[in-house]
Amino acid sequence: MNTPAPVRAAVLEEIGAAGPYARSRPLRVRELELAPPGPGELLVRIRAAGLCHSDLSVVNGDRPRPVPMVLGHEAAGEVVALGPGTEERFSAGDHVVLYFVAPCGGCPRCLEGRPALCERGAAANNAGDLVGGGRRWRDAQGGQPAHHLGVSAFAEYTVVSADSAVRVDADLPFEVAALFGCAVLTGVGAALKAAEVRPGERVAVFGLGGVGLSALLGANVAGAAQIVGVDPVAAKRELAGRLGATDRLSGGPDAVEAVRELTGGGADKVVDTTGSAEVLAQAYLAARPGGTTVTVGLPHPDRHVSLPAVTLAAQERTLRGSYLGSGVPARDIPAYIALYRRGLLPVTELLSGRLRLDEVNEGFDRLASGEAVRQVVEL
Repeated sequence: MNTPAPVRAAVLEEIGAAGPYARSRPLRVRELELAPPGPGELLVRIRAAGLCHSDLSVVNGDRPRPVPMVLGHEAAGEVVALGPGTEERFSAGDHVVLYFVAPCGGCPRCLEGRPALCERGAAANNAGDLVGGGRRWRDAQGGQPAHHLGVSAFAEYTVVSADSAVRVDADLPFEVAALFGCAVLTGVGAALKAAEVRPGERVAVFGLGGVGLSALLGANVAGAAQIVGVDPVAAKRELAGRLGATDRLSGGPDAVEAVRELTGGGADKVVDTTGSAEVLAQAYLAARPGGTTVTVGLPHPDRHVSLPAVTLAAQERTLRGSYLGSGVPARDIPAYIALYRRGLLPVTELLSGRLRLDEVNEGFDRLASGEAVRQVVEL
């Protein structure tokens, strides 16, 4: 089985580089060799890849990962070649959305219906390997750059586990399809699956990037009566208003009291997408007694949250995390695409720019500054 050679890919050479990234250039476009897909794997031509704060967290060092690494985890593309054992599920030419945990199907978490917490998938992601073992990238010096979350989307082609790919209709634009692999899956899932927003409830969303706005859309689909969007960036608050936020706040030290006042004592459900331990504490306190706070943010592993412990029992509050939308991606991605086609999830509103592969550093500058919601690298 032949694979394209060489493959142009944006490789993260170091973590923690100082911004602006357009000057320090932590990602370099390099030519790499790509091994053919092994058993249970697919060779995919990447057509669109989104820039996500989870990528930025690797660039800035909040999420330490092995480097060099071919970055990117939110993507859509076209199947080019099949590894052994995938022929009954995929065909060459299939359009697919990729997601960033390949479930093994046999570990305790998979068996209890929580594939996002797959133990083998998590271990592979942490090591920079594919779930089938090892790496498929090679550089000219014989090195093996790491895979990012089993996807490595900032590349012309990539090899992925077939268990992290979902086939989608060919008429779905690639730049839209890509968003369902992370932003929509994570945000809508946080609202519908983790927070379980119900009709008539009052909801607050802290952080109005791609994931936060997707959570807002999910709360709308669920029938929330009030949605408070919280973000320091005025343009994001304005967009949140167009997407269904009934109230908008700029955040800051008074955010908790402001949410409580707007919602008559606290929101029923709060979703935090910021990756800030301080904001997570605010999100927890912005919920009413008996309310639920869900966080999808990924602060640096050294960060801790201080909360009034007595409120967990005395006020029956719930604080929970949500990863990969707290659902089953192979089932939920098609379901969310169906909502999009019905006009209930206008995710095209999240698109704020298109980039070439060699513009990815500049794109991360815009993401870090809050200027962009969801930029897409088109390949």
